[in-house]
Amino acid sequence: MRIDPIQLEPKSEIVYDYRYHFENIKEKFDYSPHEEATWLSRWKDLQERSFKRAELTEVLQKMNDQWQAPSSAFQSIERLKDGEATVAIAGQQAGLLTGPLYTVNKVISILQSARQQQERLNKPVIPVFWIAGEDHDFEEINHVFLKGKERLNKITIGQRPEYKSSVSDLEIDQDEAEEWLQKVFSAVGETEVTSDFFEETLLALRQSKSYADFFARLIYLLFPDQGLVIVDAHHPELRQLESSYFQQLLEENQVLSQGVYAAVQQSKQQGYHVSLDSEPEDAHLFYHQGNDRVLLMRDDEFNFRGKNNEVVFTKEELKQIAASSPERLSNNVVTRPLMQELVFPVLSFIGGPGEIGYWSVLRPAFQALELKMPPILPRLSFTFIDRKSEQQLNRLQIDPVECIRKGTGERRLRWLSSMTSVPLEKMSEELKGELDKLHLPLRETAAELGGDMESLANQNLQRLYQDIDFLKKRIFKAREEKYELELKSFTDLDLLLHPEGGLQERKWSILPWVNTYGVDFFNRVDGHHFSFEHAHYVVYV
Repeated sequence: MRIDPIQLEPKSEIVYDYRYHFENIKEKFDYSPHEEATWLSRWKDLQERSFKRAELTEVLQKMNDQWQAPSSAFQSIERLKDGEATVAIAGQQAGLLTGPLYTVNKVISILQSARQQQERLNKPVIPVFWIAGEDHDFEEINHVFLKGKERLNKITIGQRPEYKSSVSDLEIDQDEAEEWLQKVFSAVGETEVTSDFFEETLLALRQSKSYADFFARLIYLLFPDQGLVIVDAHHPELRQLESSYFQQLLEENQVLSQGVYAAVQQSKQQGYHVSLDSEPEDAHLFYHQGNDRVLLMRDDEFNFRGKNNEVVFTKEELKQIAASSPERLSNNVVTRPLMQELVFPVLSFIGGPGEIGYWSVLRPAFQALELKMPPILPRLSFTFIDRKSEQQLNRLQIDPVECIRKGTGERRLRWLSSMTSVPLEKMSEELKGELDKLHLPLRETAAELGGDMESLANQNLQRLYQDIDFLKKRIFKAREEKYELELKSFTDLDLLLHPEGGLQERKWSILPWVNTYGVDFFNRVDGHHFSFEHAHYVVYV
């Protein structure tokens, strides 16, 4: 396994400044991730706060018992009782087969961050993965993409939930899920790994009640020994622990929501695009009514009501619900980081580009609760290249970095045009130029005759041009057919390194990599040291 760091320019202006010009946006954050002194300073700040460590570890033990988590997870949970222990944390939706590759990239980031900070501070740092179980957009997680002949194929599970339930509440339709799993594994080639991995995945599925359960079991299958701790943010017992924190969010709701709204507006004025919808009256909380999740707003009387008036509560009524039935409440993208901060002693939060964007407007919300926003580490990003693809890159003399950035489209056209001594495009343009000269006397004669003749002559020239273009396309198509095998290499490389115009980690599933290299593949990747100073790594396997 060879690993090379590469430079990829962030598409987001705010992420670019966060990485390379932090001084431009430092007022949006409480700590700089680029300063060595940050980590000790943050650890000392956490020592001045109190956490429900005993209650939290009890909830984590019960939750992980349900998932039959490995012993390393329970050892980490026990270490969390230590008053000096902190966590490196990140979260994600519960995607099928763990979702796109960036999910396991995020897990590796957590593990790397925890180890590095523990060594730096000589204090316990626990890696924690937070499943966003309260998320309810099933269409975002109900599929995987797998490589087809010329494109990635989207394979979607057949289950169609009747209600927009949170993923942790949505019970798996086992028949639909097993049929989907069979279809997904049939889409990859049979290897010595396939049968065992399918059986392990099928067992995890049958032991799981919800998609969050299935997700947790698979993550532990991939990372069994590193002491990773998984927590389902929507677990009822965790909600009980969060009761007083929900009351705090309700008490300071107006201040925090108006602060976030103002921060969003300020960012827009500064030229930063933040993908966060925010209005001053947003409560940034959900109320669970039956099988539905109701987004709450504050009205002019400072009551909390559903966005479509499904429910209405006074603040005191909703605080009473938080006290007696906190499982009926959940967080949105704004309050989830706050709840994470209240529950865990967060030494570092690991975020992707989108998360860094919306966290940049959350400082007022943290200040409303008299909290500091934790240091944010941009997560590690990887592109995996198998041996065959590396050989294709070498044979076609394609720079892998160029392919990751832009794909193979331009190189493919240049290569195909180079297969004759005279480039086809140049040949056709020169022919049009000569034809224009030869046709000129006809056009001049037609112009002298007046009437519609000049127009007719010009139309005639355009038809001749069209015939040349038609012939050029037919020649190009015939050439493509002649060099079909070579062109397939360009297509395959594009699908691998720049699928649908983006990074591999945004589309590809873990399945092809595990199916080829074994269940411990990502575990072995994590065995290497990665610096968070680099934005992206190419892993040759």
